[in-house]
Amino acid sequence: MSRVPVACHVKGTVALQVGDVRTSQGRPGVLVIDVTFPSVAPFELQEITFKNYYTAFLSIRVRQYTSMHATAKWVTCLRDYCLMPDPHSEEGAQEYVSLFKHQMLCDMSRVLELRLILRQPSPLWLSFTVEELQIYQQGPKSSPSITFPKWLSHPVPCEQPAPLLEGLPDPSRVSSEVQQMWALTEMIRASHTSTRIGRFDVDGCYDLNLLSYT
Repeated sequence: MSRVPVACHVKGTVALQVGDVRTSQGRPGVLVIDVTFPSVAPFELQEITFKNYYTAFLSIRVRQYTSMHATAKWVTCLRDYCLMPDPHSEEGAQEYVSLFKHQMLCDMSRVLELRLILRQPSPLWLSFTVEELQIYQQGPKSSPSITFPKWLSHPVPCEQPAPLLEGLPDPSRVSSEVQQMWALTEMIRASHTSTRIGRFDVDGCYDLNLLSYT
């Protein structure tokens, strides 16, 4: 599916302290980054990419357009996504990350603003953030191309059917020879006498010698 980058403005990070700082429930190491889209109309978010820099967990909230008469509200679309399996080790600390809309907890249409909440509970790292942040929306849908089979795209020349009487003499030649034989037969028949020749007669008379030997 095609995607196009969305022009955005990434504000500076704001550090937060979650919980009561006077008790053990207080969790240091929380940063907030707001992302606005001043020159873009509400859009459908397709993908978020960035390079991690020692952020252990990421949450994202989105502000969406509802109507002209209603105030846009913040909705959590990603909660405590793990970027570092162990916050106290280097694994995943500087990896490139891609997050898609199907991973989100809510619909990502009509986006007005994003808020990234970064958390790093380990005291081993002096700083953490995300870098090279890019926001993408779905590109224009292209009409599906129609593909044809190879045999239809490249038709072969029309083939001539093999002769059914291959190996036999030429019919016209056979016909001519048959006609000649018929004509010859007619000529022979015409030359034969129609008078019946007796067995014992010679010039219309009977030979007594011949009659005596029969």
